[in-house]
Amino acid sequence: MDELLKATAADLTQLKYAVDTFYFLICGALVMWMAAGFAMLEAGLVRAKNTTEILTKNIALFAIACTMYLLCGYYIMYSSDAGGIMPDLGVLIGEENGVDAVLAGGDDAPYYSSRSDFFFQVVFVATAMSIVSGAVAERMKLWAFLAFTVVLTGFIYPVEGYWTWGGGFLSEAGFSDFAGSGIVHMAGAAAALAGVLLLGARKGKYGKNGEIYAIPGANMPLATLGTFILWLGWFGFNGGSELKLSDVGEANAVAQVFVNTNAAAAGGVIAALLTAYLKFRKADLTMALNGALAGLVAITADPLSPSAEFSVLIGAIGGALVVISILALDRLHIDDPVGAISVHGVVGIWGLLAVPLNNADATFSAQLLGIACIFGWVFVASLAVWALLKVTIGIRVSDEEEYLGSDIVECGIEAYPEFTTGKGMTGASSSSVVRKERRKPASSTDDTLKPGEAY
Repeated sequence: MDELLKATAADLTQLKYAVDTFYFLICGALVMWMAAGFAMLEAGLVRAKNTTEILTKNIALFAIACTMYLLCGYYIMYSSDAGGIMPDLGVLIGEENGVDAVLAGGDDAPYYSSRSDFFFQVVFVATAMSIVSGAVAERMKLWAFLAFTVVLTGFIYPVEGYWTWGGGFLSEAGFSDFAGSGIVHMAGAAAALAGVLLLGARKGKYGKNGEIYAIPGANMPLATLGTFILWLGWFGFNGGSELKLSDVGEANAVAQVFVNTNAAAAGGVIAALLTAYLKFRKADLTMALNGALAGLVAITADPLSPSAEFSVLIGAIGGALVVISILALDRLHIDDPVGAISVHGVVGIWGLLAVPLNNADATFSAQLLGIACIFGWVFVASLAVWALLKVTIGIRVSDEEEYLGSDIVECGIEAYPEFTTGKGMTGASSSSVVRKERRKPASSTDDTLKPGEAY
């Protein structure tokens, strides 16, 4: 009888191991699918002449992030001493995390393949870098961006990840960030802000007397598709962060995380749409899309503790904040084509501050400490790297290259050749060329272009 019980227990352990490992991997795959969402969202919100370059950036940054995190990022983040500030430097993912190793602890601890943990973490670092892509779009050199990707994903992100999820000093101080409102999203926004400040605005975006000119994106259906893909992927982002599925309590927790994540996104859309309508008297689609993402970012810091109803409120505040922030950054002449700094930075901060409202284990002081340390480290380190790139290889394309578009200059391939060249054009396409011919010449240095004359 004892042998039978032991055999049954062993079988149950293996089953739970398999279920939790499989769940972790599927959630990681959902987060990887978010890379497609970022690519589609950004491609839709930039002008046609910069679409191919945006797509190139997104697939290249994902590949670089995965490689750098494998080579050194994961080791830095998870192989350092508990409670520390300076991480241990090393390469690869550590001998202790071999193929057959598992992560295990007490009776209630997650129990799964350590390789599934690596896979889940590597797609997170790629998400942080994707945030930067949209903010610097349409005027940054492709190779400067990819060079920065190497440093952010291989070192800058893993250091602050060690401070928090890796058991460093912020974890010891009680900082709480369930799935990464600050560790992933605010960090990506801080890196983006540093780049945007050194890069400057797109030509024609702002006038000499403070005018703000809209530069519409080329493809709203694509941007909407990207948002829905991100919304779907976020269930893996937050749901996988529960780390375990294979018992009743954890299964119920995962279900609550899914419900709260969805509720917050819905609240973000509604609030952003209403806020934009009060401002513009129009139903602004781009604000609604950013509202959905804002709601998702806001709830990511703690998608388990709140009720579904309170999650709607958290998301709604995020949705209203993102509209206000986008307008405020425009007034400061901080040009962010996709609103990434507002969505992931400003709302990421709100998400972290909302945690103590529902989680008794979190404190505002610990959250503020985490916000200051993560934002400060990523912003300063990123500013230094961007500055180094600026004085060496340069980070901004020339005025003429910006006028022509990054697709031709950086990639040699147009995303929509029928509509942006003189070959095989329809009548509707021909009119766009006529409008192009009436724009300022490429040599112009006048930043006060009319709205329809933006590069």
